[in-house]
Amino acid sequence: MDLFFCVSLWKRAATRLFHIAMILTCLSVCTVFDACRSTNEKAHVLIVTGGHDYDREEFKRLLDALPVTYEHVEHPHAHAMLKAGVIAKYDVVLLYDMPPEIPEEAQSDFVAMLEQGKGLVVLHHALGSYPRWPEYTNIAGGKYHFSQWVKDSTVCPPSEYAHDMTFQIRVADKNHPVTKGVSDFQIIDETYNRIETLPSVHPLLVTDEPSSCPLIAWTNSYRKARVVTILSGHDEKAWQNPSFQKILTQAILWTAKR
Repeated sequence: MDLFFCVSLWKRAATRLFHIAMILTCLSVCTVFDACRSTNEKAHVLIVTGGHDYDREEFKRLLDALPVTYEHVEHPHAHAMLKAGVIAKYDVVLLYDMPPEIPEEAQSDFVAMLEQGKGLVVLHHALGSYPRWPEYTNIAGGKYHFSQWVKDSTVCPPSEYAHDMTFQIRVADKNHPVTKGVSDFQIIDETYNRIETLPSVHPLLVTDEPSSCPLIAWTNSYRKARVVTILSGHDEKAWQNPSFQKILTQAILWTAKR
C-alpha cells in the first residue's frame, strides 16, 4: 500500500514537472518570436509637413528609399493624427513641418504621445515650429528663434540661415546607433546659425562651418520618448547624400526602439 502511494505521488509530480516544462518552453518560444517579429517588422512612420515649402516629388523619393513604411499628413490635418486612438499605430513621428501655432488640445495630445514612448524625429526647418509654445523647445532640445531672444541675461540676435553651403560634417559620437557606421562627410545644404540648443542634449554631428551653428544633430530625451533632431535636410542635394540617408534611417529606427 505504501509503495503504491509513493508511486502515485511520483507520477503526479512527474506530470506536473512536465506541464511546467512545456509552459516554460512555450513562453520562451513566444518571447523569441516576438523579439524577432519586432526586429524584422519595418517601423511605421507618420510624416508631418506643412507651413514651409519643399520639393514634394524629391522628398517623396527620399521617403520611398527609406526601409520603413509611412503615411503622410499635412497641416491643418496633422494635429488630429496625434489623438491617442490614431497615433497608436505609428512607431515614430517625423516632423518636416513649420506651423506657427498649435492649439492647447493638440499640445496635450503631443505630450501624451511622447509620454507613451512614441519616437520623434525633428528634421531641418521643423526646429522652427511652434515658436510661441515653450514646451516644444524642451521636446526638440533646441529652438530656431525668429526674433531676439535672451540667454543668461544676454540678448541674442535672431537665428539665421544660408542656402547651398558646401561644408564638412564630423561625427561626434561614432558609437551611437544613429551614427553607427557613418564617417565624416561633406554635404551641400542650408545651414542654420545662432539657434538655441539645450545643454542636456547629446551631440551626434558637428561642423566648423562659419555659417552654421556647431551642432548639426543631437538626441534628446523627453518623458518616455527618444527624440532626434537633425538640422540637415533642406532639399534633394542633402536628401541624395548617402550619409544623410543612413543617419535619417538610423534615427527613425533608434527612436522606434528597434
